Order: sequence, then C-alpha cells, then structure tokens
Amino acid sequence: QVQLVESGGGSVQAGGSLRLSCAASGDIYRRNYMGWFRQAPGKEREGVAAIALDYRTSYADSVKGRFTISKDNTKNTLYLQMNSLKPEDTGMFYCAATQWLAGLEAGQYNYWGQGTQVTVSS
Repeated sequence: QVQLVESGGGSVQAGGSLRLSCAASGDIYRRNYMGWFRQAPGKEREGVAAIALDYRTSYADSVKGRFTISKDNTKNTLYLQMNSLKPEDTGMFYCAATQWLAGLEAGQYNYWGQGTQVTVSS
C-alpha cells in the first residue's frame, strides 16, 4: 500500500514562494509516475505538474515558468517549488502516484495524499 503525505502549504502574499513536499512510504519514486494537483473550492481537481520515471516533466500552462517539480529518490520525496504565486493558485494541493504512464490527468493516478492547503492573498 502506497502512502503519500504532503507538507509545506501555508499562507503567503502574491509574489511569494512556497515549497511543497510529498513523502512516500517505500521506494516508490523509482517505479512510479508522480504528479501534483490543485483543487480550488467549487472546482475540479486539475493537474499542475508531473514527473516521469526518466525525470521528464510537464506543467500546466498556468504555472509554466513559475513552478518546478522534482524528486529525490534517495529520500522518497517529491517536491513542488512554487514561485511568483498568484491568488488564483489558492487551493488544496495533492500529490499522486501511479505505476502507469501518466501526465496531468487526475484519472490516471491511483494513489493520493490527503493534501496541503495553499492560500495566496493579494
């Protein structure tokens, strides 16, 4: 059973930065595709960033140039560095994993963390 635990959320002003972390049980990052997703109140969960087994990354257009996804296999940890935050980035951020080829579609992932809240004020 894969367990994912996010941390690093908080409240920041527009233009600020946060780094989210996702700690996983077991050595999953070597064998799984990973992603970060965001869900704002009243909206569907949307893909923000994804990283493949070979470290190739993909991003939603809304965060390109501002967010960076990375992973440290030795620490079983996934990261999301978020810079130049905007109020529209506010939401619950989730990390997700799957052993199958995946990108930014939530339906492609079968393991999910509980989420960490990010609030950006103007």
